[in-house]
Parts: sequence; C-alpha cells; structure tokens
Amino acid sequence: MSPTTNTKAKAAKADDIAAYMREKGVKARAASRALARADTGAKNACLFALAEILLAESKSILEANAADMREGRARKLDDALLDRLELNPDRIAAMADGVRQVANLPDPVGELSDLKLRPSGIQVGRMRAPLGVVGIIYESRPNVTADAAALCLKSGNAAILRGGSEALQSNLAIARCIERALTDTGLPRDAVQILDITDRRTVTEMVAMPEFIDVIIPRGGKGLVAAVAEAARVPVIKHLDGICHVYIDADADLEKAVAVSVNAKTQRYGTCNTMETLLVDVAVAESVLPILGEIYAEAGVEIRGCERTRRILTDARPATEEDWRTEYLAPILAVRVVDDIDQAIDHIETYGSHHTDAIVTENYSKVRRFLREVDSSSVMVNASTRFADGYEYGLGAEIGISTDKFHARGPVGLEGLTSLKWVVLGDGSVR
Repeated sequence: MSPTTNTKAKAAKADDIAAYMREKGVKARAASRALARADTGAKNACLFALAEILLAESKSILEANAADMREGRARKLDDALLDRLELNPDRIAAMADGVRQVANLPDPVGELSDLKLRPSGIQVGRMRAPLGVVGIIYESRPNVTADAAALCLKSGNAAILRGGSEALQSNLAIARCIERALTDTGLPRDAVQILDITDRRTVTEMVAMPEFIDVIIPRGGKGLVAAVAEAARVPVIKHLDGICHVYIDADADLEKAVAVSVNAKTQRYGTCNTMETLLVDVAVAESVLPILGEIYAEAGVEIRGCERTRRILTDARPATEEDWRTEYLAPILAVRVVDDIDQAIDHIETYGSHHTDAIVTENYSKVRRFLREVDSSSVMVNASTRFADGYEYGLGAEIGISTDKFHARGPVGLEGLTSLKWVVLGDGSVR
C-alpha cells in the first residue's frame, strides 16, 4: 500500500469512528430526554431486573471474562491489572447486590430543597435534575459497567461507556444484560450504550462532544485520567491517583493502629484507596513498627523506609523522594517516622493526592485538627482507608472517586450525577 493510500485509509477510518460516535451521541441525547421523564418505579424495576439477569447470566459473563483473562495473561498485563479484571461468582453476586442497593436508594431526581417564601410572595428553592448524558471511560474493571449503568439510570442520566480493550468481552456480556433489562422494562434501549470498539480515537471523539455529552468521568490509571483531562472539551470529574496515608499518632491505641495499618495496605493492593505511605509518630515508632514489620513481612509487603524507620526495621530498603510520591498499587509500602502531627500533616499536604488519609489517635483535639487541616476528599479517624468506597458509604455503588473540589468530591454516587436548578413558585406574581 502506498503512503498516499495508507493516509486515505486512516482518514476514512477516522471518519468512520467520528460517525460511529456521533450516532452514539444522538441516541444518548434522545434517551436522556426519555429517562428524565421516567418515574422512580420504572427505574427501580429496570435495576431489579438487571440484578436478576446478571445472576442468571453469570455463566456467560464468567466465560467472557475467562477469555479476557487469557488474553490479558498473553499480553503480560501486570498482577494489579489482572486482579481488577478478574470476575468470579462472588464478584458477580456483589455486582448484582450493588445494583439492588442503588435501586433501594432514594431517587434524587425532582427533590426540592431550601424552599423559602420571599417578601415578594414567590417561593424560591432548588430542585435536583439529571446531568443529561454521562460519558465514562474506564480500564480493567468489568464491574464498573454494571455500577455505572445502575447509577446513571437511577439518577436519570443516559450513559455512553467506553471500557478498556482488556475487558471487552466481559463488558459486552454485561452490556447484553443491561440491554435486556432496559427492553424488558420499557426504558429506552439506548439509555446505556457500551462501545463495542476500543480504538483510542473513540476516546478522542468522546471528550470533544459537548453537544451530546454533559460530563466525562475517567476511571483508570493516572496516564488515562491526565490525558482525558487535558484533551476534554467536556467537563471532567476525575482523580489522578490515590496516594493515601495512615498516620499513627503518639496518642494512638496501638491495637487499633496495627489493625488499621495492616488492613489499609494488605486487604487489597490494586485499589486507589489502599494506603501507600504509613506515617508513625516518633513517640510510638519503636513500639508499633516491629509488630507491623513482622506482619507486613509475612504478607510479602516490601517496606521502603526513612532513616529512622530503617534503624527500627533493619530489613527495610531506603526510601527515596520518589517513594513518597508513588501510588504503588502493589505490596510495597513507604514508611516515615515523623516528629508530631504537624510534620504528618505537612507530609500529607506535600506528597498526598487529596484522595483519602487517616489518623489513628485517642486524642480528640488532634482528631479535630486532622479533620480540619487535611484537605482530602475523605478524611478518616481510627478507620482503614479502604472504607473510601461508594458501597461502604451507603451509595450502593460509585461511579468513581473525585479529588476535584467542584460539583462532586469523594465517592460519586447518585447526587454527584445530578445538578441543582433554581425553582420559583408564584401565583401570577409580577415584579
């Protein structure tokens, strides 16, 4: 093929993808208007149906996932990515349960708040309304397909979902379940559309379609999120990484400190709410670090410590400046001994990603300081960072965790997928 012919072929393919995405956008916009009219009962019926269909089709979903896993291993995907990709009966059951939980949550759409009577005689308040069309770009986790569909449907939004190539078969299997639930319950079939091609130009088109998409939510690695945020002409709800900290204070209950610190790191390695840096007050370092060091060693966690840490844990590798800034998503933990809560907060502010940070202490004054001064989307007291999750927060599921400060922050559930509009009630009122 000549260079000219090759260039023309690429241009034709780009035109095809642009047309494909425009068609998706037109259908999503039309579906969003129909969904905005749907009542709570219709939306809930669809979600309960979806939960049952997911369970009934678990065999076909697992077969599709097995194909993705084989392909992923052949592509030599790393262990953290494979862990996020893998489905099993328990994860499918959890997926279905998450859909049911969303169905059981109060419907935010149409909710009136702050209604006040003004001196002029009008009543002024605010009403929750769907955003419209939500575009979600994500990697690895097939459960996001079901979670995103459930949250978007309950909040009255149409969705265009673009999963990663590594999870294509799994996502399409779940998409068939969603389409069946929509059709069976009379909601628009195009209310949730999963892209069945994974060419990267679909992302380029998605983030530049403000006439069809009202918000983009990227879920994945830092590179994906940064690229989407840089290229987008559509508002983005994002977080770039999860460099989460646990600070063991001088006034900590050491039994609680050990439980929280072990769980925050070892419960699951490949998630954005896993602890990546442990900060320990010098007053308790010699008491608690040997205990933690032994537990982490048994779990296969590599420790990279500051100089004071390495004097206590002699097997620890030296920590570099880069370690404090790294989201490992792996059994690696950075550990620093700090002078006091001031140095702990300074460290979090300098190196953290404003995702989730926790303090372990029995000192109420320090609790208040930590809650007030640590500027993260979730701040925790005597609890593992692994609780930073929509399911654990009672949201039923989450569309992502936002470290932005506008519109939505922290786990984004139903309310995060709505906006507020002003409502004025009068009785022939004139000004």
